[in-house]
Amino acid sequence: MKTRSVELITQPTTPHFVGDGFRVHNFIPSQEGLSMQRMDPFIMLDYNSPHHFAPSARPKGVGVHPHRGFETVTIAYKGRIAHHDSSGGGGIIGEGDVQWMTAGSGVLHKEYHEEEFSKKGGLFQMVQLWVNLPSEHKMTNPGYQAIKNDSIPKVSKDEGRVEVEVIAGKFEEERGAAHTFSPIYLYNIRMKSGGKLGLSLPENFNTSLLVLEGKVKLNGQELLEQNQLALMKNEEGEIGVRAMEDSLVLLLSGKPLAEPIAAHGPFVMNTRAELMQAFRDFEAGKFGYLE
Repeated sequence: MKTRSVELITQPTTPHFVGDGFRVHNFIPSQEGLSMQRMDPFIMLDYNSPHHFAPSARPKGVGVHPHRGFETVTIAYKGRIAHHDSSGGGGIIGEGDVQWMTAGSGVLHKEYHEEEFSKKGGLFQMVQLWVNLPSEHKMTNPGYQAIKNDSIPKVSKDEGRVEVEVIAGKFEEERGAAHTFSPIYLYNIRMKSGGKLGLSLPENFNTSLLVLEGKVKLNGQELLEQNQLALMKNEEGEIGVRAMEDSLVLLLSGKPLAEPIAAHGPFVMNTRAELMQAFRDFEAGKFGYLE
């Protein structure tokens, strides 16, 4: 069977803090070869690799900030995150849970360590992904999907050595828990040492794998270690994944929107004029109120 080749393997960047609660490595768009256009529809990927936070009476995090024109996807692996937005969305993202927020026409948002986690401190690990919205949906009403881990379909493979959590898209006969505005596959792949999995995804979908724990080999050749990301070529073929030790891999694959991208800070639109309008609307208070 033809295999889908690796285009590049990239190391994590030097971490930086977003607010005082998220110590992240940025892969998209700051890494060479991982621009918004190349990774379309994925326009940002921050990875908070495992980091121990000391106990704090004041929850650390990011204060009130705006978004328009895209969706934020937050996956918690270790620790707990609290969040609120001006459209009424909010809650706690526990370990294994996913928060899928549609900013659409505009929201104010804040996110921070959950109160009890903050008081005790501990290991914190998460991914935040920004997914661009198609032009016809950029001004859709804000929305929110709170996806608990027990509602995420799971498929066992390789005699139980592999489990695929289908967050979005489809895997075999299971459909993902999340609603999306464009075709996207988003999986957590949990593998025991020696476990094997073959992935067949549309050749035109921009596809990458991030190793959160462990070490895997792709197509029997390329070694992908913890905290590294592999971008696959846009070509026909299966991606063979073999765990060299117990591993956790995040797969993201999406159909490119192939639309102009005008991005600045928390706004992602199609034209500069739309971008300037977003700033004016924000300054005029049209994104609502959040304390």
